[in-house]
Amino acid sequence: MWRQFRKFSSNSSFSAKEKKWDALIIGGGHNGLTAAAYLARSGLSVAVLERRHIIGGAAVTEELIPGFKFSRCSYLQSLLRPCVIKELELKRHGLKLLKRSPSSFTPRLDGRYLLLGSDKEQNYSEISKFSKSDADAYSRYESQLDKFCEFMDPLLDSSTPETLQGSSHLNTRMRHKLQNSAFWANCLRRALHLGQKDLVDLMDLLLAPASKVLNNWFEADVLKVTLATDAVIGTTASVHTPGSGYVLLHHVMGESDGDRGIWSYVEGGMGTVSSAIAAAAKEAGATILTNAEVSKLMIEDTGRVHGVLLADGTILHSSVVLSNATPFKTFMDLVPDDVLPRDFQNAIKCSDYRSATTKINLAVDRLPQFQCCNLSHPDAGPQHGGTIHIGPESIEEMHSAAQDAENGLPSQRPIIEMTIPTVFDKTICPSGKHVIGLFIQYTPYKPSDGSWENPVYRESFAQRCFSMIDEYAPGFSSSIIGYDMLTPPDLEREIGLTGGNIFHGSMGLDSLFLMRPVKGWSNYRTPIEGLYLCGSGTHPGGGVMGAPGRNAAHVVIEDFKKS
Repeated sequence: MWRQFRKFSSNSSFSAKEKKWDALIIGGGHNGLTAAAYLARSGLSVAVLERRHIIGGAAVTEELIPGFKFSRCSYLQSLLRPCVIKELELKRHGLKLLKRSPSSFTPRLDGRYLLLGSDKEQNYSEISKFSKSDADAYSRYESQLDKFCEFMDPLLDSSTPETLQGSSHLNTRMRHKLQNSAFWANCLRRALHLGQKDLVDLMDLLLAPASKVLNNWFEADVLKVTLATDAVIGTTASVHTPGSGYVLLHHVMGESDGDRGIWSYVEGGMGTVSSAIAAAAKEAGATILTNAEVSKLMIEDTGRVHGVLLADGTILHSSVVLSNATPFKTFMDLVPDDVLPRDFQNAIKCSDYRSATTKINLAVDRLPQFQCCNLSHPDAGPQHGGTIHIGPESIEEMHSAAQDAENGLPSQRPIIEMTIPTVFDKTICPSGKHVIGLFIQYTPYKPSDGSWENPVYRESFAQRCFSMIDEYAPGFSSSIIGYDMLTPPDLEREIGLTGGNIFHGSMGLDSLFLMRPVKGWSNYRTPIEGLYLCGSGTHPGGGVMGAPGRNAAHVVIEDFKKS
């Protein structure tokens, strides 16, 4: 039986191991912290258990080279749900967004470049350098994506209309059916409002390869490559993979201070997102513990969770546990053997956790000078402020990069997204120096020609990336003071991302909505009574969104009230 809501101070005299918590949360990533904030605000006593010495998970800022603070994994903000920012008052707790304009820069080896941003007239002028017809089509393309995002947006901030699990009272079943009927009726109304033509176009975007979508809209390689990066970022998919169009849409769903599709830096790095959420959670009474690795979930003979066992032998008691770990980590590593239904366990085990992503964070003594811009002064220009796209210069070259990884090899010419947050944020590096992030693919988890555990192999690939940048910005390699490199195995070992997958699992159409993390269990509940998921492996998926944490907390609160 659930207890009545009780409010505990995070400064309670009870020690963590002496008291029974209303809820424990495994993992202090941004979704776990978000769940903690909402649960604590509802009056529950909550403890967050973070394995590392620092909170944030993949949304973290770390000073790995003296004076240089890196957004070590995630590096831009747009997807964080507006309701989370508003309801948790994150700006009051220190969140400051630094909008970028222009938002992207794509240099080419032939000496030309493309700058894109929020200025429609500038976009038209820039694209016209390559194709007048593409310039005419681009605003229509953006308008269509905005329309699709508005259609999808309400799906992000609520649980899925999952079928009712387990036995329940007649009143509960009737209420659940009414809720699901209302959900689908609302979807139908919005579909009718969208209209058949746009609905068919949306289905085409969701199901088609990104290459087909972009080839239907545009002719210039430079524009297609710039846009296609969003369709494959963080995945193992090629631009020719069916369904890659959805990931393209997923990455334009966000906003910054109401501006749709705009990505921002966060002052102080992405760890500021996590620290702001943590501050809101602690203000509401939540307790956050670091260096508190959970080794096992404790399950009663009745099949209900009743606490966790920490790696140091400490037992914490609670009849509710939310896991912000990946579904694989939660069910394959933390749940005792022979507890889960076999079909559920197999579905979790067979889910796609592959990754081909590497992140390199660099400290440099000067900005890269791109020869296509004909600028020789050291100051930051518009080319430095946005995402800088380096590498493949055509859709087919992007596909070749993916094929290399499919064959077990790191891409010969990898896709590189370069960001330089210190153009806007002077708080994360010494004066006159800069921090640069390189988000790179494709790098297979287990290369067939070597091992990421081999320092020589790692250095060889890093130098391959630096040499590619030298082709566009001569002298870049000589500006490097030091760097940190996270390959898929590093992301798994250090951050806890199974397979190194930044989304906690594939974002393919077979792993979304009612099928995330697995069919029949998309509403944050699990086959173990009292155990919930609240991480990116649940609906609506990956990215620094906060939606899984918020949605999961609301489900827990709803279950609490029913008991």
